[in-house]
Amino acid sequence: MPVLLRPERLRSLAAPWAALRGFPAVLARAGMAEKPLSAPTDESGSPPPVKRRRRRLQEKGAGLPEEGEKRHVPPPKKRNPGISFSEAHFAETSYYFEGGLRKVRPYYFDFQTYCKGRWVGRSLLDVFSHEFRAQPLEYYRAAASIGRLRLNEQPVRDLSVVLKYNDFLRNTVHRHEPPVTAQPIEFLEENEEVVVVDKPSSLPVHPCGRFRHNTVIFILGKEHNLKELHTIHRLDRLTSGVLMFAKSAEVSKRIDEQVRERQLEKEYVCRVHGEFPEAEVTCEEPILVVSCKVGVCRVDPKGKPCKTVFQRLSYNGKTSVVKCFPYTGRTHQIRVHLQFLGYPIVNDPIYNTDVWGPAKGKGGNINKTDEELLRALVEEHLLKESGGLLDIAEEDLKSIAGDKEHGSPGNSVKLAQVSPVSTDSYRTGESKSENEGGTSMCPQNSSLQLQAHESENGETCTSEHQDEKDHICRECKIVRPDPSPKDLVMYLHALRYKGTDFEYCSKMPIWAQDNWEET
Repeated sequence: MPVLLRPERLRSLAAPWAALRGFPAVLARAGMAEKPLSAPTDESGSPPPVKRRRRRLQEKGAGLPEEGEKRHVPPPKKRNPGISFSEAHFAETSYYFEGGLRKVRPYYFDFQTYCKGRWVGRSLLDVFSHEFRAQPLEYYRAAASIGRLRLNEQPVRDLSVVLKYNDFLRNTVHRHEPPVTAQPIEFLEENEEVVVVDKPSSLPVHPCGRFRHNTVIFILGKEHNLKELHTIHRLDRLTSGVLMFAKSAEVSKRIDEQVRERQLEKEYVCRVHGEFPEAEVTCEEPILVVSCKVGVCRVDPKGKPCKTVFQRLSYNGKTSVVKCFPYTGRTHQIRVHLQFLGYPIVNDPIYNTDVWGPAKGKGGNINKTDEELLRALVEEHLLKESGGLLDIAEEDLKSIAGDKEHGSPGNSVKLAQVSPVSTDSYRTGESKSENEGGTSMCPQNSSLQLQAHESENGETCTSEHQDEKDHICRECKIVRPDPSPKDLVMYLHALRYKGTDFEYCSKMPIWAQDNWEET
């Protein structure tokens, strides 16, 4: 028996098939002609909530949305990857000299970053509490309350905001740099192509870690009007000697090709513990980087191949002066090879310590895991208040050491004002100045004058033109002992660099001379 369908049912079955087959006429005959789409409305005839929220945001303008609203994230800005240090950067602060040290007046600086993948979906408060532990959470709350934290260039008052991809975070801090030696930078050569200097020990080549203005690049730019220099090679911060810069990308590329082709001859001199063998010594032990962040390496079969040749120059009964010829350019290569041979550099703060064991790492015998080695090394420097020698930010030091409080009897690091930590105290607290023999702290001035500069790559630099103390800066409340100039010198010096068409030499350092006696 045939099944009879009502006309309404026939139309409901035929409509999808007709639409797929492209028969609008069928639909029209069935009374289902296509109608233009219109915006959906609710019972009151108004657009749905999503549309209303979008319209409110457009009417409201830029800024962080109110609670419960979706937050718009602008697309990332195009950054300039080239050389970016300009007059605006150099004008952020100034130098002063005291006790044989070059010091930088504290200044305001913007740390900027795009949201990292591991931060997505986490609140700002959670990120600060787990990844930026140099300051307590009360500090970040206080910084937010006075507008120093910005998200996508809008002030952040509520740290519970959840981060998204492409979020741009700007954190304005009162920055303090460690002092370096006041020894001037001597020029070995300057012409149309290169600048060659004799770098003093304790000066980083370029901004890194806690150093920015106390670097060779900034000093040459600020004091000698040498800008947009191209780094050809680098020296460790505590290593002195020949340092070359190119004045153009073409010259830099030409010399860099010589480096890659092993056509660059390098000669160093150092003073090591013990009686180094008179015969020439060659070390070809591979070197592994234990931590790029801390800057620690060791000999390991899994490391990169390298080669150093050593020749003894003299022996005074306690220490030896040794020439070093590195044929490769691994990080800390000379220092690590000398440690492995059992003749560490006399005053090497990393590779000549008991942290490496009774033999101080001779023969690669350490008897510690890499994690244990790093933790022990950082804790030792925190106890000695010599963490600055590791070229690592304070929050990284604390995270590696387990965020412990460190101090030692007789150490003169003191809080200038001790008070319970609270947001109110960060907002209004003023710390009193304390000056004791051999110590210095942030210069004080009640006037706060900031100037913002837009650099070539869009980075904002905030400069101060008067000495001041910042009322939420913890470093301003601490009195730290100054290192002695002697403590900032390591007995390793780049003596000569020779290429296919150039050769630059520096003078032999005082500590490498035959008649030198350690005081």
